[in-house]
Amino acid sequence: MSSLALLSFLIGYFALLIVISYVTSKGSSDNETFFIANRNSKWYFVAFGMIGTALSGVTFISVPGAVQNSSFGYFQFVLGNAVGFILVATVLLPLYYRLNLISIYTYLEKRFGFWSYKSGAMIFLISRVIGSAFRLYLVVIVLQKFIFDAWNVPFAITVIICLLLIWSYTFKGGLKTIIITDTLQTVFMLLSVVLSIYFIATSLDLNIVQTFETVKNSSYSKMFFWEDFFGSKNHFIKQFMGGMFVTVAMVGLDQDLMQKNLSCKNIGEAQKNMLTFTSVFVIMNVFFLSVGALLYAFAGANNIDVKSLGTPDHLFPEIALNHLGIFPAIIFMLGLTAATFATTDSALTALTTSFCVDFLNFSKKENQADAKLVRTRHGVHIGFSFVMLLVVIGFKIINDDSVVNAIFKAAGYTYGPLLGLFAFGMITKMQIKDKLVPYICVASPILSFIIDKNSLSWFGYTIGFELIVVNALITYLLLLISAKLVNQQDHQTAAVASEKVEVQ
Repeated sequence: MSSLALLSFLIGYFALLIVISYVTSKGSSDNETFFIANRNSKWYFVAFGMIGTALSGVTFISVPGAVQNSSFGYFQFVLGNAVGFILVATVLLPLYYRLNLISIYTYLEKRFGFWSYKSGAMIFLISRVIGSAFRLYLVVIVLQKFIFDAWNVPFAITVIICLLLIWSYTFKGGLKTIIITDTLQTVFMLLSVVLSIYFIATSLDLNIVQTFETVKNSSYSKMFFWEDFFGSKNHFIKQFMGGMFVTVAMVGLDQDLMQKNLSCKNIGEAQKNMLTFTSVFVIMNVFFLSVGALLYAFAGANNIDVKSLGTPDHLFPEIALNHLGIFPAIIFMLGLTAATFATTDSALTALTTSFCVDFLNFSKKENQADAKLVRTRHGVHIGFSFVMLLVVIGFKIINDDSVVNAIFKAAGYTYGPLLGLFAFGMITKMQIKDKLVPYICVASPILSFIIDKNSLSWFGYTIGFELIVVNALITYLLLLISAKLVNQQDHQTAAVASEKVEVQ
């Protein structure tokens, strides 16, 4: 498919999103609308839109590509995700609604103090910038290869174009706009994956039953791995536990996805949203894994050298854009663009919200429609777009791994302290030395990195996605030590006070 045709499609796609943005933000573009959509979102729109946000372009490309190395083992991780979503719906959402939060990190201020609150918010900002940049990087390398390379456009300019397009339809309406655009983009993504299966199966002369049998009987269809618990990253327990805790951290402790839930009218609708979303999420990942098996079957039948593509992430776009025809190529680009930008636009809004609320104290301002505050919010929005640009470019320079693995590896380091902080706050009633929390949040990932690099030689154990559990546990233990210090200090203070009374 020609680069000009793909570019024309991209322009038309974003023109539609800009029109939706204009309609949804008309008459109301203050900070309350931008941050929480006036707490008036319909749960079914939120649930459906969250599918596109959670799955993203990573799922769209990297999950099918990763089938080559791990078969359907990723589904073990997805099952853990499902349990994590249920925990978020039943444990965290009631807490957030009870405290009537805009930023979920204000819980840490109420529980521990100023430094814990700022540490949690900063962890989110760093984590979400890195994760969203990874996801944006994935779609940009596809756009670069199949569209912008034809005009010798530098990679950095391609990233800037993408960020400008996202900013153009989110800067005014914020969350209110995104809930609608994400719903539309989820429709496009789901339609794309279903039609992609149809197009690949048709090209292989397979009917529905034969397609199912081809996936089932392929060498990639193994789903559960129970061998070599210590040496393999794919063991079921490791994948399942990693999936569960990654979800609690990356969804339940993430302002991005929780911001959508907090825009619902009440806790009942928010929980209904999460549980509906969970069931669709599991089903859609089965479809993406099936796409992966069919892609490798197609590559084998058409003598496509998979190794020459450089990374498994390139397999789906290579086949869709160069081997299946014009209409399948358009459908693929529709799905990829929808999946990735549904994640990035949401992330930029959440980053802007967190910084404005957690660091600029917008929630304490009386007039959320104040023109000065709105201008400040616009500046923050632009600032995070620029930060995302720098991180995407940096990732292109250093990345040597499939993006899906890189994202969850990064999450293990960045979200681990956040998981440890919330767990300690909810499980115990102990107070900690608040000023030590920033140091603990830095020390935990460093210690986790050291353990990860040496676990095989030290313990004969290979750490996989459960790295986040290790990181959270280290954070929890360091917080426990901090609490003991506070307790000991209180006892010493009480003893000194008692001695003074006796002297008197």
